Amino acid sequence: MSRQTDEQQKNIDMEKLIDLYGDELLRLCYLYLHDLQLAEDAVQETYIRIFRGYEKFQGKSKEKTWITRIAINVCKSYLRSPWKQKVFYGDIETVQDEKQIAQEMEIKDDTVIRAIYQLKPKYKEVILLFYYQEFKVAEIAQILDISASAVTVRLTRAREQLKDRLEGWYFDE
Repeated sequence: MSRQTDEQQKNIDMEKLIDLYGDELLRLCYLYLHDLQLAEDAVQETYIRIFRGYEKFQGKSKEKTWITRIAINVCKSYLRSPWKQKVFYGDIETVQDEKQIAQEMEIKDDTVIRAIYQLKPKYKEVILLFYYQEFKVAEIAQILDISASAVTVRLTRAREQLKDRLEGWYFDE
């Protein structure tokens, strides 16, 4: 009987986690993967990993930080998979354009999104986590398993690159 109670408790907790973080995780995975269906799969995989490993969560970071780290790792593994590379670089084009991504994120102008996508992955992820997911530098450091100073350096370099790319558009020439 207590085993059933434990399972019910896990289900209740998962429902809470889905309600709390579902939309943010989908948006984050979408920004990483550029494909809505793949992002949905990544979120589902993230929740499976959370369910299987929740008892390992030690509380050394915020729950949201831990969950975001799992989602990013899932996205990175999707991007490394041979299937993903074949779909993206083969004859079938599944990448949605930046305008559609901007529309779904309710962004009026896709210029910034396009500029962010042109950044190297290490710069793109800190920009997305800092500005779109609103994590603090220390939380980003935990998520990416790098030092806070490395996050600050990446943010500074990413901002410089974005400023160069958006010069004349958003910044004075």
